[in-house]
Amino acid sequence: MRAAFMYSAGDVRIEQIPDPVIERPTDAVVRVVRSCICGSDLHPYHSRTENDARTTMGHEFVGVVEDIGAEVATVRTGDFVIAPFAWSDGTCEFCLAGLQTSCVHGGFWNDARHGVLGGQAEAVRVPLADGTLFAVPGIAEDSPLVPSLLTLSDVYGTGWHAARTAGVGAGDTVVVIGDGAVGLLAVLSARQLGADQIILMGRHEVRTDLGRRFGATDVVADRGAEGIAQVRELTPGGLGAAKVLEAVGHMPAYRQAVGVLRPGGTISRVGVPQYEEAPVGFRSLFGKNATLTGGPAPVRAYIEELLPAVLSGEVDPGLVFDRTVTLDEVPRGYREMDERTALKVLVTP
Repeated sequence: MRAAFMYSAGDVRIEQIPDPVIERPTDAVVRVVRSCICGSDLHPYHSRTENDARTTMGHEFVGVVEDIGAEVATVRTGDFVIAPFAWSDGTCEFCLAGLQTSCVHGGFWNDARHGVLGGQAEAVRVPLADGTLFAVPGIAEDSPLVPSLLTLSDVYGTGWHAARTAGVGAGDTVVVIGDGAVGLLAVLSARQLGADQIILMGRHEVRTDLGRRFGATDVVADRGAEGIAQVRELTPGGLGAAKVLEAVGHMPAYRQAVGVLRPGGTISRVGVPQYEEAPVGFRSLFGKNATLTGGPAPVRAYIEELLPAVLSGEVDPGLVFDRTVTLDEVPRGYREMDERTALKVLVTP
């Protein structure tokens, strides 16, 4: 089969590798119907070196179950399934608490140590299939709902996680930092949870226009001190927002989050941090009695809750996909996302 590999910064290749097979009785093999390129995939696209071992890519996919191990009970061959970006057993204490990204026996795609490859491929061996895969009955491979279902494997669930862990509720003023797919779907999630005012900090007009469609009431394009001042002016009394959702992962975005936060407020970070330390002292969080939350979204815990609105057409998170490429064209998809000519790239077999 074909699969995408990253060798070093900017070097993505499609290669032929052996087809996946059942290795353990809890495995399933899924034929990939759609996968995609994530904004977080651009971090290694910028930073990997030739000294790093090549790695498969892709952590978001939906597909059809082709084979199952003897102990798999919750999915069957032929099922259309959503694969969250982390695999998990569904039975450990963290999974039972809805924190599947901390599963005692689980992990993440593209983990060569466990022989787990990535979703930018024709097929994937899925460990712990019962706890990982979520079957959606009645979905055809060419259904117009497939792109939106794919967002449930990561970006929609991650945007929801940002809003949920921040405690967004009716009447809130919310600031969303970042106009990538996660930021835009954090806007959608904040709207669903009842926020009255949603200020989107982003400077790409096509993206912020989609953010308005998802529910943003205001857009601030400036960054740094000027952007912070503009956001605060938009908030009640100029005091800042009680809920701030940071969907970028770079230090300037974190500093913006601190700057627009009102005393007693909450910052939820879901952008993968590209730094090891963040200010938490008196002038940042301590002095404001602020809460810092977020983290890798346990999207498996949210699929059942978010799925009905997707199936009914009430929401259309698949609108974040603005470019489609074939698997062979994935290297071009990376370039287009890196050049900001594509928001999020959908990958077909």
